Amino acid sequence: MSETILANATLILPQGTLRGSLRIVDGHIAEIAEGAAVPPGAIDCAGDLIAPGLIELHTDNLERHIEPRPKVDWPHAAAIFAHDAELAGVGITTVFDALRVGSIHKRDNSYKRYARPLASEILELRAQGALRISHFLHLRAEVCSETLAEELTEFGPADRVGIVSLMDHTPGQRQFRDVDKLRAYMQGKRNYGEAEFQAHIANLKALRAEFGEMHEAAAVAEALRLGAVLASHDDTTEDHVTTSAAYGIRLAEFPTTVEAARACHAHGIAVMMGAPNLIRGGSHSGNVAAEELARLGYLDIVSSDYVPSALLTAAFRLGEIWDDLPKGIATVTAAPADAAGLTDRGRIAPGQRADLIRIRRVGETPVVRATWVLGERVA
Repeated sequence: MSETILANATLILPQGTLRGSLRIVDGHIAEIAEGAAVPPGAIDCAGDLIAPGLIELHTDNLERHIEPRPKVDWPHAAAIFAHDAELAGVGITTVFDALRVGSIHKRDNSYKRYARPLASEILELRAQGALRISHFLHLRAEVCSETLAEELTEFGPADRVGIVSLMDHTPGQRQFRDVDKLRAYMQGKRNYGEAEFQAHIANLKALRAEFGEMHEAAAVAEALRLGAVLASHDDTTEDHVTTSAAYGIRLAEFPTTVEAARACHAHGIAVMMGAPNLIRGGSHSGNVAAEELARLGYLDIVSSDYVPSALLTAAFRLGEIWDDLPKGIATVTAAPADAAGLTDRGRIAPGQRADLIRIRRVGETPVVRATWVLGERVA
């Protein structure tokens, strides 16, 4: 039996904070005690905050490590290790690695097929015990593609696919209703000239017309086969949300308007927004600000999206907005755990996994000082 005691800590519990200690036995929380005493052999946390490990449902961070510069394909194992270590270092103990499924090769070869082999590499490293934190897969089902349906069939129930999200990037709607915002994005990311940009728009619209309905139906069916949570992406109108609800969707990633977020809550669909949006004060695509949804009561979950360190900062920012730190922390712990169907983590409570982080404020910034996964310190 292994035992660790974290003592003299400020515990962030579901109902509030408590100065006390945690006893961890064989990787799980065995006991919570009140008081600042430090028993012999315990780790003295000196009043630092102890929170559940953060749970990330949608991050593109792995792709950044694999392609650190345009057209640079970094060795995948090294990229996975770097991604895993970065997440552990900022307090993320469970991640759903977002992988694009659905490629374009006949028309312009701009989106190559990569999800299945990369997923296999992640899962193999996990099976070897080589990764610090808990990894699941999030398949981003690109409706505007040529190969979505066949790529989804390459995954099975043993592949830890926790989320399948419906991604429709047809220009002029959802994330890029403002085509000028899309132009700026593509010029910045891929250095497109105007002719290339217009060809890109025409291509995506043609793909949507040819494959859209078939691909949506395939993604819904495959999510059910895989036992994965089905998510929507960039819902903008009440009609979008009505369609989501009819598909059985219970998680909405980054709705772009107050109208859509309000409709999600009316249908019992949890709303997830990006931490960078909250911290920057708005969306880089010109869509609704996460803070506005938070103040209206329509924000449930936060994702780091493309900045892993933003997740904890955003939780503290929400704690300030709501004057309730445990509620802010819940948006990156308990709420994403519930949305993903993970009942063994996300809260500090007896019987839960000892996925924990130690936090200290440095000025206004919360800093992770230690991370434990199943009671073992990993960062």
